[in-house]
Amino acid sequence: MAPALEAQVPQDQESLPQNNNFLNSLNDATHRSKVTVIGSGNWGSVAAKLIASNTLRLRFFHDEVRMWVYEETLPSGEKLTDVINRTNENVKYLPGIKLGQNVVADPDLENAVRDSNMLVFVTPHQFVEGICKRLVRKIREDAEAISLVKGMEVKMEGPCMISTLISQQLGINCSVLMGANIANEIAVEKFSEATVGYRNNREVAERWVQLFYTPYFIVTAAQDVEGVELCGTLKNVVAIAAGFVDGLEMGNNTKAAIMRLGLREMKAFSKMLFPSVKDSTFFESCGVADLITTCLGGRNRKVAEAYARNGGKRSFDELEAEMLQGQKLQGVSTASEVYEVLSHRGWLELFPLFSTVHEICSGLLPPSAIVEYSEKLPRSF
Repeated sequence: MAPALEAQVPQDQESLPQNNNFLNSLNDATHRSKVTVIGSGNWGSVAAKLIASNTLRLRFFHDEVRMWVYEETLPSGEKLTDVINRTNENVKYLPGIKLGQNVVADPDLENAVRDSNMLVFVTPHQFVEGICKRLVRKIREDAEAISLVKGMEVKMEGPCMISTLISQQLGINCSVLMGANIANEIAVEKFSEATVGYRNNREVAERWVQLFYTPYFIVTAAQDVEGVELCGTLKNVVAIAAGFVDGLEMGNNTKAAIMRLGLREMKAFSKMLFPSVKDSTFFESCGVADLITTCLGGRNRKVAEAYARNGGKRSFDELEAEMLQGQKLQGVSTASEVYEVLSHRGWLELFPLFSTVHEICSGLLPPSAIVEYSEKLPRSF
């Protein structure tokens, strides 16, 4: 039996405060909210499945869910979008799972977002800026966005979170959704949790909660966009470290120590970048729970394990191509981006685990170095 919920999710729009234009427009059946999922990989397809089940059930959403698909030609010669629309299944990234008859795959990005006022971003983080540039002046002025993307962009002026990038590029508000979410487990409806991070508008946050919430996927809201998003971003770096430990067969005690040190660096890094980040966020699903599940079963851990077993002699790019069937790692690129921030700000010695992960991934250190550094963190961490 699923654990008792801390708060009951509203089941109809009357139970939500109606003091927001975004929500007021949903009261009229002719102004139902329309959803587009921007991305169609493993997690994007699962997100579309969750959303599609709720747009059919809740009257303030349009039934149809558009899913933008980066077009690919399958070995059969068919286009991926054609197969998804014919079989209701993403045969490449989520085989065996029906997405819902109301999910429509669309290879045309501009057409996919047309008339939508709820945009769900779920692509590898390195592609988000390019996608946003294509969408400038192509979306509704009243649109809201949510990012399921793990990662950050490092620019001349400093680190930029993906939610901030989306907001700046498109001129719209962007919330985030992160959590202990192994996509394949959610796809087969195993119980899981997630956290919506929002800035100021609780009513819009509740709308996102309703869009994703199911009996097997429990969603709560936290007013801490940067904290929620950084948890989802940084845990992939720690998962790389956990994979090295597994590949070198160092045992569970060592892995637990790495996870604890990783959580401490996650919290310290987040609060040094954004003093507004709340301690409580690290105890939400997006925090310690996501860290645990990613270090035990995520793709970053899996590929890092193979890297360590091969003594660092096979590159992450080679292993990714071989092991992930087109999916992308986030931990290696995120480790590089974090290292750039640490180096620029003179923080490298404060974050020995994050620094060491990048140096191993870059071939500067052997995988065994993951347990050879000395702790240099101030007591205040």
